[in-house]
Amino acid sequence: MHASTALSPRAEFTMGRILLERGKLSAQDAERVLRLQKEQNLRFGEAAIQLGLITQADMQQALAFQFDYPYLASGEGGYSPELVAAYSPFGSQVESLRALRSQLMLRWFTQGNKALAMVGANQGDGASYLAANLAVVFSQLGESTLLIDANLRTPGVSKLFNLTGRMGLSDVLAGRSELDCVARIPAFVDLSVLPAGTLPPNPAELLSRDNLVAMITELAGSFDVILIDTPPASIAADFQTVAARARGAVVAVRKDHSRLNDVAGVKAMLGAAGAELVGAVINDH
Repeated sequence: MHASTALSPRAEFTMGRILLERGKLSAQDAERVLRLQKEQNLRFGEAAIQLGLITQADMQQALAFQFDYPYLASGEGGYSPELVAAYSPFGSQVESLRALRSQLMLRWFTQGNKALAMVGANQGDGASYLAANLAVVFSQLGESTLLIDANLRTPGVSKLFNLTGRMGLSDVLAGRSELDCVARIPAFVDLSVLPAGTLPPNPAELLSRDNLVAMITELAGSFDVILIDTPPASIAADFQTVAARARGAVVAVRKDHSRLNDVAGVKAMLGAAGAELVGAVINDH
């Protein structure tokens, strides 16, 4: 009896083939690289860099493709540069996000939970930044991830992903649209975003409707991780409603910006709403 291992299609892509297909090298350049590679016993990427034909960033992107770890070159995709997990995945900020992802997987998502709200006490605490970048790193792990912009007052996530002016959450809750307005993010196979949609005159009432629970339950059948951004607590109590529907929340705290009393107030309001405080994250972005 023989056991066989099926390789990922991307494992069959050589560094040279990836660089050729991405237009980073010409066929003539590739021949020069191969000659130097043999002469000096170098790896293909190292030889290409030594010849000045590609940059270190070019090689990192090719390696990321080989190992099925998608990220974007600067400016690629047209998203906000604040998506550091998409554009600068090897920095200390993103390493901290990956550590947070591991904690959340262990403490929340492997406990039978699918949804989690991102909350901030005040404008500028970084809840949207945290939600968006966490969604990217969860998708890079291979988790089917949905990011929902439930800030129906000043949407942040929709802006980061350049999805403003589209149908979204408010339209679904009002019965004006179906869940086909969930947008797949082409650069990340496992990432989708449900934008805020049309800014309504009654966001609190919309988010209080029972169909929000039904919607989250339906989406939980298609996604492993659902992250929900909310408006700051200082603007409205919407975050309580959303966190209660998600059953749990993470509070974003900005260094030298958030006040301890405000954060304590958010914690108390989450408890009153029946939502579990899964953790607090100090954001120095």
